[in-house]
This record gives sequence, C-alpha cells and structure tokens, in this order.
Amino acid sequence: MPTRREILQSAAALTASTLIPNIPIPITPKPMPTPYNQDKPLQQLQQEFLDLRFGMFIHFNLATFQDREWGDPTDPPTVFNPTDLNTDQWAKAAKSANMQYGCLTTKHHDGFCLWNTKTPVASIRDTENKLDIVSSFAESFKYQGLKVCLYYSILDLRNDIRHHNITPEKIQLIKDQLTELLTNYGEITMLIFDGWDAPWSRIPYTEIPFHEIYALVKKLQPNCVISELNASQYPPSALYYTDIKAFEQNAGQHLPTDSTIPAQSCVTLTDGWFWKTGDENRPLKPLKTIVDEWLIPQNEAHCNLILNAAPNREGKLAPNIVARLAEIGKAWPHPGKAAPIDANIIITTDNLATGRPIHASVSPDTVGPDQANDGNFNSTWYLEEGQESGWLEVDLGGKEVNTLVFAQPFSKWKDYVTNRIKSYKWQVQNGGNWVTISEGNAPHAVQINRLNTIKIAKLRLLIEPLSPTPHIAEIGAYNEPV
Repeated sequence: MPTRREILQSAAALTASTLIPNIPIPITPKPMPTPYNQDKPLQQLQQEFLDLRFGMFIHFNLATFQDREWGDPTDPPTVFNPTDLNTDQWAKAAKSANMQYGCLTTKHHDGFCLWNTKTPVASIRDTENKLDIVSSFAESFKYQGLKVCLYYSILDLRNDIRHHNITPEKIQLIKDQLTELLTNYGEITMLIFDGWDAPWSRIPYTEIPFHEIYALVKKLQPNCVISELNASQYPPSALYYTDIKAFEQNAGQHLPTDSTIPAQSCVTLTDGWFWKTGDENRPLKPLKTIVDEWLIPQNEAHCNLILNAAPNREGKLAPNIVARLAEIGKAWPHPGKAAPIDANIIITTDNLATGRPIHASVSPDTVGPDQANDGNFNSTWYLEEGQESGWLEVDLGGKEVNTLVFAQPFSKWKDYVTNRIKSYKWQVQNGGNWVTISEGNAPHAVQINRLNTIKIAKLRLLIEPLSPTPHIAEIGAYNEPV
C-alpha cells in the first residue's frame, strides 16, 4: 500500500501536468518605465556613482564630543562645540586620496541635526557657534570639485522615533527634515539611510513606509541615488529597498565575489566611526589593506569604497589621518570609469504575498509552505529529493501586481551555492484554469519578473528541479510604481 507521502507526491505530479492549459499567454513581461522625473535613467545614475570609485564617510556629530559610537540623546545640544571647524581641510584631504565624493552624518541615531532645521528638534541652532555644518561641508566639497552625499538616520532616540512608537507626526518630521536637506544644499549625489529595518533598530519599512520616503527623495532630487545601509537581511544579489547596495565591513558584511549589482562597501580608517580621545596616537588601518584588499578588488566588482575619516573635537582631521589619506592617493591612482553594469530591478514597496494564505503541492514533514512567505529569507520551503516538480500557491485576494520575485538561499549552506531550479512558471487562475504569465529556465539567486499590472486572486509558482531539493526562501508579489 502506498504511503501518504507517496500519494501526495503522485498528486503533485498529476496536478502539475494537468493544470497547465495549452493556450496563449495573455500577459507578457515588459520593462518597467522610470516612475520619477529623473533627468537620467536610474541605471545611468548608478553607473555614474560607481565611476566615482572612492569616497569619504564623515562621522561627525554629538558622539564626537562624548567618546561614543552612538551619541547620548539626553545630553544638551551645547555639548556639540567644534572649536576650529575646517571643512576645507576635509575636502582637500579627500582630494589628496583621489576620492571623488564625501558623505556627512547630518543626523545620527541620537537625533541631533547638523543643519539649521526649522523642525522643533535639537540642532546646531541650539549650540554656542550655531554653525551650519551641512552648509559648510557642501560648499567645501563642491569647491574642490567633489560630489556631495548625505547620511540620515531614521532611528531617532532623542525624538523617540523607534519601533512601535511611530506616529503620523513623526513620519512628517522625517519628511520635513529630508525636504530641508534636499532643498537647501544644492545637488545631492547620494542619500544614505541608516537605523531603518535593522535588527537593532527594528523599525520596519511598513511602520515608516519606505516607498513614501523614497518617492519624496526622488521628487525633490530626481537624480539622487539612495543607499539603505540596513537592507542586509535581503539577498545580497538583488536591490531590495535601495538603489546602491551597502555592505558594512565593520559589521562583518562582505561583498559577494560574484556580485553584479551596484554597491558600496563601508569601512573605517580608525577603529570606530566617531572620533575618540587618543585616536591621534592610535594605529590606522594599514595602507596595504585599504588599497590592495579593499579598493582594487572591490572596484572590479561594481563596488565603491567609502572610507570613514572622522574629524576630531576641533572639527578637523588629525594629522595622522591627513597623512594616511595622502599616502592612499599616491598608492592608488583613480582608475577612471567603472565597468558597465546591467539594468537592475529595484523593489521599493511592500511584499503583498507576505503572511497571505499559502499552500504547496507537498511539503516535508516539518517544513510548511508558510516558510516561503513569512518575510524571513532564512527560512525555506523545499521539494524533497525525487520530486520532479512542485508548486506554491498564494491567495493574494485580488491585489494589483506588476512584479513577481522568488529567491533561493544561495550560500546559506555550503552545498547550496548555485541554482537548483531547471525551470519555473508563474501562473494565475483564469476561469478555473492555471495560465502561465511568466516563465524562465535560468534563475539567479533572486529571480525578478516585471509584468503589466494585473489583479491576481491566486498566484502559483511552479518549479522543476535541476538538482535535488531546490529551496524557495521567499516569494514576492509587488505593485511597484509605474
């Protein structure tokens, strides 16, 4: 007598073979037009950023005066007191290293703003010198012919912008501050977000809606690329919630050797991000490490290096940092433009499949199909060895969708480093039949398909194995802006 498992496997194979009607495909994939009024296509903006190759990260804020990595938000703003601010020196030092841009921490996690904001929060207007650091930085770097980039933390401990405590007023505060930064300081090449959807900040993109913020940035500065530092839980081979993928080497994140997406790698010249008392006498990262291990190999892999050089409490770079930057410039001549990149599809909206009712052709005893739409790329659903095909079926309830995604857990295990799927089909129900709307036979770690916008009641992903036990880490259905 056949076992329950054998019966289910037979039923799965029968279902897969009988529910695919031999009728024309009514909906064909198409490229997605740029939804914002950019002067240049996003691919060109990403390419131009990669052509810069090397930039200076400048962590300078309240923490500089507290010997901390995160500033103490309970301290008064008057703690911030640079006695001899010299942003011209920063820019000249960056240029001596053959850097092409700088990025300043306009607001770190403690919530103190380095510009004269009109929003009702602590800022440089509450300090003794009332110096607009953002303005001085932008003018100095532009004068040296360098691009200007800004860093902004979504997490804000001083103003209590944190998980489970987000209000419409706090979202508006963020929008108002970003509007100031992207309106008052000229062209901004890149905006780095931090403290958002990270394991330590826990503010998901649903509480402070990513796409609303993304759309605001693109409205104010259409040619500004966005780099979200904390999209690390998403597969490294795709652009989830970021135009430029970020890898923080100080936190153990490393650029995959086969990466083909536009990226930046964040490292520090000192041990920490912010200046600490005594750093002028401590060893810096070795020149050989910076040039031979970081700059050269990463530049060959569509990745910029952004090296943090933290100013001291005077508001200057210490002599040892200035000297090391000049040494880098002599050892590493700027190599010119980066290798061309392919167009990449970017996910900016919520996954409509997450948490929806889901079923599978068959599942291992301890692994349900809900592992493939739980919002966690570390959990997976898989086909057991010997199964010739299988499917996942999600009830989307009639949602409008134009982007379909599935991810395999490449490199999660030592023996799962390449594709295990021979072919796949995305199908929707049409009059009781399953109709294929997109298909392929060479998926990457993350397979993204763009379609005409359609309403989908039930969505099915049908896969055929290339090698035993293919896993699906997550499936996604999105309605990206058109």
